[in-house]
Amino acid sequence: MIVLKGRQKRYLRGLANGLKPVVHIGKAGLTQNLVKTIDEALDLHELIKIRFLEYEREEKKQLIEEISSTLDVPVVGSIGHTVLFYRLQEDPSERKISLPVGISQEK
Repeated sequence: MIVLKGRQKRYLRGLANGLKPVVHIGKAGLTQNLVKTIDEALDLHELIKIRFLEYEREEKKQLIEEISSTLDVPVVGSIGHTVLFYRLQEDPSERKISLPVGISQEK
């Protein structure tokens, strides 16, 4: 999983201000199709915003942790019913976001 430093998270949160949620998680919760949709959205956009509908704080926290561990992506930020995830595009020619220096890999 990529480990983001504070400065990089701030940078990504700034980029996310203009983004609309790509995925909405409703009553059905986290299904296999939803995980696949999130994975595809991360491949396409690198930085995505997810909106939770009708969840209590602890339920959201568990779902966020599950998404993060299942897809091996860091949480960039979370406010209210919205959470941000980031995954570096594997193909350098396809990358849309250039992070400030200091990204490290954790094995």
